[in-house]
Amino acid sequence: ITSSFAVGIIAAFPYAFWEIWRFISPGLYIKERKIARGAVFYVSLLFLIGVLFGYLILTPLSVNFLANYQIDPSILNEFDIVSYVSTVTTLVLACGLLFQLPMVVYFLTKAGLLTPDIMRSYRKHGIVVIFLLGAMLTPPDPFSQILIAIPLIGLYQFSITVSSRTFKKISRDLD
Repeated sequence: ITSSFAVGIIAAFPYAFWEIWRFISPGLYIKERKIARGAVFYVSLLFLIGVLFGYLILTPLSVNFLANYQIDPSILNEFDIVSYVSTVTTLVLACGLLFQLPMVVYFLTKAGLLTPDIMRSYRKHGIVVIFLLGAMLTPPDPFSQILIAIPLIGLYQFSITVSSRTFKKISRDLD
């Protein structure tokens, strides 16, 4: 049931987000709709990239680590299908959601709650938070933690660029 639920969320996410957008967009002003143009495409694209990263790269390494991890040779490492599916589901859906960082930054910048200067000044804090998220979402090996942290740091850097371009456009429109 868990795997069916996860596959259903992944398969339905673009359509469900599009339906949510169709519900919200009539209540927005024309300028607000113009600002959010392409949101459904980019949110769906980032989600699917995150899901693919989680499933094709992170999951095999994490499962391999968990299968070969032993504290003592006398203790057998037995895991069942429930724990396997739970691990895969958690990693895949978490990566899909974490890859939404550029879109969140875009909308927070458009709302005036975030600037590229704030993101640059708190970059070190962001990297620490990224490694903490990596530690919470992956098995207890540093390789998986670093493997999830590297693309998230790249997404953070990309988000600074997104915020900078958005902020410049807002400043230009105000002048």
